[in-house]
Amino acid sequence: MNKVKITIVGAGYVGMSLAVLLAKHHEIKVLDIDKEKVQMINAKKSPLADKDIKEAFKKEDLNLFATADSLDAFVEADYIIIATPTHFEEDTNSFDSTSVETVIDIAMKENKKALIVIKSTVGIGFTESQASKHKTERIIFSPEFLREGKALHDNLNPSRLVIGGSENKLTISFSDIMKEAAINKEFDTLFMSYREAESVKLFSNTYLAMRVAFFNELDSFSMQNDMDSLNIIHGVSSDSRIGNYYNNPSFGYGGYCLPKDTKQLLADFKDTPQSLIKSIIESNEIRKQFISKKIQDIKANTIGIYRLIMKDGSDNFRASSVLSIIDSLKENGLEIVIYEPIINSSSYQEIPVIKELNSFIRTADIIIANRVTDELSEVKHKTFTRDIFNSDL
Repeated sequence: MNKVKITIVGAGYVGMSLAVLLAKHHEIKVLDIDKEKVQMINAKKSPLADKDIKEAFKKEDLNLFATADSLDAFVEADYIIIATPTHFEEDTNSFDSTSVETVIDIAMKENKKALIVIKSTVGIGFTESQASKHKTERIIFSPEFLREGKALHDNLNPSRLVIGGSENKLTISFSDIMKEAAINKEFDTLFMSYREAESVKLFSNTYLAMRVAFFNELDSFSMQNDMDSLNIIHGVSSDSRIGNYYNNPSFGYGGYCLPKDTKQLLADFKDTPQSLIKSIIESNEIRKQFISKKIQDIKANTIGIYRLIMKDGSDNFRASSVLSIIDSLKENGLEIVIYEPIINSSSYQEIPVIKELNSFIRTADIIIANRVTDELSEVKHKTFTRDIFNSDL
């Protein structure tokens, strides 16, 4: 395939995994307002903690540059991929897609030929409204299905490629570009309407949230009734219809996607009868309250929080379940310390942050860990976790 010029807007996990994926075959420009990220990319350093992306920067010959200048990024691009973050706003009960809309406005003004691919998660109907606003078929929606810390791996090994938009020369060409870059090329490209593609994204993440909530409620029941969660999970998951995966209990789902996507889907159900979608969100809140109560029942003098991030290999703790637990513990006047190396300051929300692991372990009477690593292998006796499948480290 001939080399093309692709601009990717946003240097987060989605944007950077796509940039590294495609830069082996095409000329890539990453546009981001964060000048520090721009400098790091141009210095051939990953701006993210993702292990695979870091390795690619070190070992691969990537045709990849970054800029903060939208004119420089857009004018000559054959494809413009938008991967800016969208947040769910409780006040409006919807995503704030302002960043996506702004990029589309500028891109349509500066470039009259490029296919504009929305990778940011948006509400159902957003892409259709943008295509109608600009009177064009050059805007499509193509969702990502990535795990934190595994974004590049998942782009190299996609489960499917979903395209919301017309099946035409431009969109088929985009599909070919994505297939060429993948290691596993045995995946389907599914063309559908804008609204259907947006629905695929929200329903996929809501199903994953439901699965997390289900196994967390199983674990809560086991704890409350003095049973071994692992035995029950193995018994349940041995049924091939259920499967032995995505079944490790936690303090609750969190991170970039699941909390906001479940809320957005619930909002989009406004004219449709439902109870399940609402229950998933409520279940997650109940689980966090249940875990907080169990921690308080231990009656420790100093509670140590081991990492705010959702899991090892991530540098994100946005909407992390442990944050809600911290809030609950604070409300009850408990003494807390935090171990989180990615925090530069000496405190977080007025809670001391201890940067040296051994000092943290000595200070904490009990260690609370949503996900455990081998760093805690010597202090299992005072570690509280529901991370069943890693608890033997």
